[in-house]
Amino acid sequence: MKPISTLPVSFLQSLHCSHCGTPDSAFVLQHTSRCCQAPLVADYDLTEPVSKEIINQQEHSMWRYAALLPLLNQAHRASLGEGLTPLLTLPHLAAQYGFASLLLKDEGQNPTGSFKARGLSMAVSKALELGVKGCIIPTAGNAGVALAAYCARAGLSATVVMPRHTPAAFREECYWYGADVELVDGLISDCGAWVRQLNAQGALLDISTLKEPYRLEGKKTMGYEIAEQLEWRLPEVLLYPAGGGTGLIGIWKAFQEMKKIGWLAPEVPLPRMVAVQAANCCPLVETYEGRQASCQGYQGRPTLANGLAVPHPLGEALMLQVLHESNGTVVSIQEEEMLTGMRELGRREGLFVAPEGAAVWMAARHLLATGWLRADEQVLLLNTGNGQKYLENVAGRAHH
Repeated sequence: MKPISTLPVSFLQSLHCSHCGTPDSAFVLQHTSRCCQAPLVADYDLTEPVSKEIINQQEHSMWRYAALLPLLNQAHRASLGEGLTPLLTLPHLAAQYGFASLLLKDEGQNPTGSFKARGLSMAVSKALELGVKGCIIPTAGNAGVALAAYCARAGLSATVVMPRHTPAAFREECYWYGADVELVDGLISDCGAWVRQLNAQGALLDISTLKEPYRLEGKKTMGYEIAEQLEWRLPEVLLYPAGGGTGLIGIWKAFQEMKKIGWLAPEVPLPRMVAVQAANCCPLVETYEGRQASCQGYQGRPTLANGLAVPHPLGEALMLQVLHESNGTVVSIQEEEMLTGMRELGRREGLFVAPEGAAVWMAARHLLATGWLRADEQVLLLNTGNGQKYLENVAGRAHH
């Protein structure tokens, strides 16, 4: 192996508008694209094949892929050891339901207890690098906790705006990290409106989903890890709980990048991507199935899976593109089914997952039953968070 000092810092090159493709600078503070107000996406100089030796094997976190991430100076890295979460087999449930190979990537084992640690570590590190003094976020829970923790780590101020019905565990944790917490009646969309009002002067960086380009880059590391953990093969089907959808978009982006640089052989097929939503709030299902032109006017309701209560995802077009390019689909899951999924994963595999993770498992069961999934395919579930935070939502529901 090359000594670590020779590892490239970052291949970051530019940003582009996800809607029309117009390029923009990656070296100044950016929000959404000026042309279309659409999410900006980071591009790297990947014209040459890249050796896997740039993976820093000494680094047991998502930062092992630093060269393919946007931070230019590692002195700005705000890290708590996020990423490199385990890929577990689920032998008991696989046998019970007839799956040949059932895997679960457990993002609940991240710092702050969810996959949001990845995106917020990256966004806050870049905010620090670009001279930001404070950040603000609307959140259904986990993203706010992660923002509060990483801002504390980076020495930045944090303002977290969450629905009043969010479980107390999320609120309390934000207070312990020293964040300002604002409670709003309604869903994350209502919190987003309050963020815009609070931050009308633009004093704070708005780190809402896809309102800046770098949370996506942290989330894509899930895709790199899945490939590395499976020795550069990929599962046939990947199921992901999609609220804002950054993870779905990010994982797909990672797969594309790895194809470009030769880490995934040309003959390695990419997985069919499945977006899983809550029946109480499933704008993507409605758009995908043609019942609405877009999520703009969608009305959602609260759900046990707080992270799925996102009625107007800014990344809707990007999520639909992933489903289209991967020949994937979208599934919605009822509240009672999430509880069933939590019980099954708990009792059969010893995993206390977030309701979002349980929804993903129930979606896999549905797709196998309808024949969309074949029993001999390798199926990978993403559990995005730790069930502990949701105890208030699910207390007393462990029994049928």
